[in-house]
Amino acid sequence: MSLKDDFPILSREVNGHPLVYLDNAATTQKPQIVIDAMTQYYSNSNANVHRAVHTLAGEATEGYEDCRRWIKNWFNAQRAVLTSGTTEAINLVAHGWGRANLQSGDVIVLTEMEHHSDIVPWQILAEERGIEIRYVPVLDDFTLDMEAYSESLHKAKLVCVVHTSNVLGVRNSVDEMITLAHQAGAKILIDAAQAVPHERIDFEHLNADFMAFSAHKMCGPTGIGALLVKNDAFEQMQPFMGGGDMIETVSTSGSTYQTNEHKFEAGTPRIAEAIGWSAAFEWMSKIDLPAHHERLLEIAKWTAEQLREIGCTVYGRHQSGDAAVVSFLHPTIHSEDFARFLDAKGFAVRTGHHCAQPLLNRLGITGTIRASFYLYNSQQEAEDLIKAVRYIVERFA
Repeated sequence: MSLKDDFPILSREVNGHPLVYLDNAATTQKPQIVIDAMTQYYSNSNANVHRAVHTLAGEATEGYEDCRRWIKNWFNAQRAVLTSGTTEAINLVAHGWGRANLQSGDVIVLTEMEHHSDIVPWQILAEERGIEIRYVPVLDDFTLDMEAYSESLHKAKLVCVVHTSNVLGVRNSVDEMITLAHQAGAKILIDAAQAVPHERIDFEHLNADFMAFSAHKMCGPTGIGALLVKNDAFEQMQPFMGGGDMIETVSTSGSTYQTNEHKFEAGTPRIAEAIGWSAAFEWMSKIDLPAHHERLLEIAKWTAEQLREIGCTVYGRHQSGDAAVVSFLHPTIHSEDFARFLDAKGFAVRTGHHCAQPLLNRLGITGTIRASFYLYNSQQEAEDLIKAVRYIVERFA
């Protein structure tokens, strides 16, 4: 039985052709176990969490907190705040830690490779507080300029870096960057949205201060993610949102807050999504992720070589540790037209700037066609993609 059989959507046809889903860097598909878990909750246990002693509330609370246990065990973390996704997790650092610890004249270090969600929150905070933002350049080999990075750390209070690029698939030297940041006295946030689908990261060993990621990139539902936080950084954070569940006491003269992760989870949380994410962890726990990572990287590398032979420009290097992402452009066929031609043959790929406009500006382009492979993709699908690309080029170039 193929892994693909666990995903009901992958059996459908698109425009008269079998669906070949290659937009996994945007979101992965969901196995039946995830869909069933969320349906089961809504059908049999729907209730709010933490606020009642009746049976349904107990089942809902257990399901929700079970997700937190999965996250802590999966990533070897002591603190896991549940959020709506990577974007909210990063904003939580900006509002919860940044507002409490950064002031005028402080320095934040970003890179040209960041997703917009790891740029815009810091620009907003910098404008409000008079904070300086420094950007680490991307070199011609698609890696970060580590010499410039070292120099940028002077007087830095916070570093924010993407673990693996959603455009290039490049895995950055995060271990070295974390060590250098701490030597300079700076905290460091890792955007691991594109890393967690392929690599079971040990947060304690990684030694970053914050790590943000989303469920929907790793076979879980949309609308939920997490922020892992080291204990010392957690103690330095202030609430981002106020409301129910995050408090200990409320009176007309003031409020006191919980001391655990609930302090940053105001209001009714994402209960069904948490239960679905737990099911995704259960499904992924049976998968040999390192073996699949190597398999998919070989597929991506082969695909990139074939595209170059056809005359396309490929953006990325596909070395060990990189993600199975292939961004490319044809010299004469517009990327959106190319993607529509591929969609007509059943191939789902993504086009545009991929929420990484500074990186594309650095590369001198406005967008790419991106094919991203995941656990249920095969070499045969890559060969079918190349066959379709050759057909399109022969007909329209």
